Amino acid sequence: MSGTPAPSLTWPDYTVLIVSLGVLVAIGFAFTGRQRDTTDFFLARRRVPWWAACLSFLATEISAVTIISVPATAYSENWEYVQFFIGSSLAKLAVAFLFIPAFYRHDVTTIYEFLRDRFGRATQVTGSLFFFLTRLTGSGARLTATAIAVSLLVGWRIETTIVVTVVVSIAYIATGGVSAVVWTNVFQALMFLGAGALTLGFLVSQIDGGVAAIVQLTEAAGRLRIVDWGPAPGAPDFWTRLATDPNIVWVAVLNGFIGSMAAFGTDHDLMQRLLTVETRRDSQRTLALTPLATLLTLANYLSLGAGLFAFYAQQGAPAIARNDEVLPYFVGHTMPAVLRGLMLAAIVLASIDSPLGSLSASFVTDIYRPLLARGRSEDHYLRVSRACVVVSGVVLGIIAWVFLGWRQQILWLVFKIAGVPFGSLLGVFLLGLLSRRRVADVANVVAMVMMTLINLTLLYLAETGRISFPWSWLVIVGTVGTIAISLALTPLLPARTTPQG
Repeated sequence: MSGTPAPSLTWPDYTVLIVSLGVLVAIGFAFTGRQRDTTDFFLARRRVPWWAACLSFLATEISAVTIISVPATAYSENWEYVQFFIGSSLAKLAVAFLFIPAFYRHDVTTIYEFLRDRFGRATQVTGSLFFFLTRLTGSGARLTATAIAVSLLVGWRIETTIVVTVVVSIAYIATGGVSAVVWTNVFQALMFLGAGALTLGFLVSQIDGGVAAIVQLTEAAGRLRIVDWGPAPGAPDFWTRLATDPNIVWVAVLNGFIGSMAAFGTDHDLMQRLLTVETRRDSQRTLALTPLATLLTLANYLSLGAGLFAFYAQQGAPAIARNDEVLPYFVGHTMPAVLRGLMLAAIVLASIDSPLGSLSASFVTDIYRPLLARGRSEDHYLRVSRACVVVSGVVLGIIAWVFLGWRQQILWLVFKIAGVPFGSLLGVFLLGLLSRRRVADVANVVAMVMMTLINLTLLYLAETGRISFPWSWLVIVGTVGTIAISLALTPLLPARTTPQG
């Protein structure tokens, strides 16, 4: 944290924030009593309009990390993050036409039920547990980013921000289920799109020379570079750079494609939104259109980073301890009342899009109902679902508090965390989707655990400087390794005799 005191917010700023939080809770309570069973609570009985699901997916995908760390990356580095976006957009099309048809054909509540149908119960439970690992740690890091930003803007202790965020999340998700999640997401998406555009307009007005000055200053400093072509083929360091530099365009697009296929296709928090619409075609259309909204958001917040670089090049460096603080610092110390409150509300709302509903769905559907409490009433499962939302919220807050000691930029921290187990998840899903081969249930579990441990070791050795290994390859290594180990072990282990595809 920087030593600069937080600015004094005015009553209009607090009014904007309090009203925004009130809208979230009101939406949650508006859906109270409409859940008769877990199908209502987890799927909204597949009655959500596709456009609302699209905005909900965008709000879940973006999060506070985009609002805070993407401008910080453009401010301190460049625009090469766009390369990952290209791969990510291609991955959305792959998920839309490969994953979604299978999930609707199997009529799943959680996507890990597909693994049960295809391989067996052990693969389903392992996939669900891996989801808990990736989603709780990734969302914890995102919540940390928000807590840092709010502490700069409001002056609250970081721990206070974490508690408030978790309590609000629990309040509207436990009462309204996935319907509340989707419609609060719609409100959140409109807030961070509108607030980002207004903040960018104000920032440009504060820079001598406007847009032309931003382009001149950032281009001279290399901050507008989008594509890193790397060394030419045949150059002495071509293969070395290709294997170790994650920012070379071919590597970045490939990793964006594989990593995003894992994130969008095997993470139930994102996929849950796509399962709330009525038909497979509606779900596919929803996902296929999200790259347009993501591009608009990304362009806005990368431009904010470039504008912040130009602004502080003219005004003098900001008093911040880490680059993730640059946008909150500008908002708190330079922007006027109301507009400052809008941006603060956008940051807070983006963080409150928590995974509590999808975590509850996965626990109840994949673990509790089939393994711990079979044959109970729907009222019982609904009560357990709401209790799981509360417990998941508490665990999420604890994880966010642990991440406060991490000094890396949060954007890359989230990617590194996800890279460790995501390859294992993607590997088993691809085995189920692309192959009709007999694959042993236990072989999948062994392969997933082995490759996650290998990836964790690689990341640790790379982060401590013992080896040179780019974190961006973790998902690829995990995917290929999981498939290879599972296929190699299958002849030695019992398998389902009639796999379902």
